[in-house]
Amino acid sequence: MKGNGFKRGKVLLLLYGALAAVILLTALRVGILTTGAAGAADTSDLRRISPFSSESLWLVRQAKAIIETYQVDAEATPVAEERLVHGAIKGMVESWKDPYTRFVSPEQLKEEEIEMEGQYGGLGMYIGDRDGKVLVISPMEGSPAEKAGLRPLDQIVKVGDEVALGWDSQEVVKRLRGKPDTSVTIWVRREGEEELLKFELVREVIKIKSVRYEMLSDDIGYLKLTQFKQKTDTEAEEAMRDLLAQGARGLVLDLRNNGGGLLNVCVNISGMFLRGGMVVGTRGRVEKSNEEYYADPKRYLTDIPMAVLINEGSASASEILAGALADRDRAVMVGRKSFGKGSVQTLFNLTDGSGIYVTIARYHTPSGKVIDHVGLTPAIEVEGHPDRDYVKDAQLQRAISEVKKKILKPAAAASKERQMS
Repeated sequence: MKGNGFKRGKVLLLLYGALAAVILLTALRVGILTTGAAGAADTSDLRRISPFSSESLWLVRQAKAIIETYQVDAEATPVAEERLVHGAIKGMVESWKDPYTRFVSPEQLKEEEIEMEGQYGGLGMYIGDRDGKVLVISPMEGSPAEKAGLRPLDQIVKVGDEVALGWDSQEVVKRLRGKPDTSVTIWVRREGEEELLKFELVREVIKIKSVRYEMLSDDIGYLKLTQFKQKTDTEAEEAMRDLLAQGARGLVLDLRNNGGGLLNVCVNISGMFLRGGMVVGTRGRVEKSNEEYYADPKRYLTDIPMAVLINEGSASASEILAGALADRDRAVMVGRKSFGKGSVQTLFNLTDGSGIYVTIARYHTPSGKVIDHVGLTPAIEVEGHPDRDYVKDAQLQRAISEVKKKILKPAAAASKERQMS
């Protein structure tokens, strides 16, 4: 009986609320329509600046009034208008169902600026949205995520005690970051595993080092790029000059688990291996989105034989570089199919310090291949994962073998020519 009384009271409240809304709506419309010239001017101004019809704006007003009137905690814990507006914008942006078109608050923008500077507290991995899931794109080399054994395409389903289903990648990032030396537990779903995998990680100050290189045996140079940050092109050029000075006759360029980064840096690095020519093109709805990017001949360093390593953790700028080198017959692609994140995002700053990242175009390789949601398939597919022990790294060993073949081919041809003469 008590429950039925509550339901009747609830119905009456909703009826009174609906009646009040109708009366208020009628009064508002009558007021607008009968205020004469001044009212007409106000209506005109509203139509000029409003992104929605008056009916749609009225729906928002109704929703806000209902919550503020009836929600049990609304009076005790009022919500600032800025937060309400940001929530409305976030919901609107998400309606396009593009995981890379996203709203960011002023606080989020500041956090992302810190990350671009190269140091922050967290676990050290790129994550992204795909098909309603939050996936690991790639763990950073030497990071807590890599040391714990997280892999590309692991689906994050739980953070701490909270189920992450329905969260977007930005919400997951927010939960994973924190003060150094604090711990966080995550559960992931991995293809081929029946049970969820549990990982207990300790956050660290993530210092991003984007370039690593060394000489391998048989005069083969090894250059690993973990991402494309502001100084990666300069560091990569210095590394490449050093490898050549040490006598490198071939090169393995390792882009595995490289989640991408700055497009201009990627194009600059391509110029080290391509004597000019197209690197990548973009295609979008507006004319400014349709561009082509070319390697700078002044950056050209070497034509030594190359293999480029990719895997399911290679995304965005790393796919662009690998695609250009393969399309231009500059390097053989070895490894596993890449992630398939081939779209261009531009940040549009809003007047209150917040912003919207908008996907304005999709990348295509010099031959016209679209990367987004497709990825790159290597000419030579090899199963496996990066391993610090190079002997156990099957993908790297195959790449070395392919480079050796390229080195030996010209030598064999020259030897045959001498014999004939």
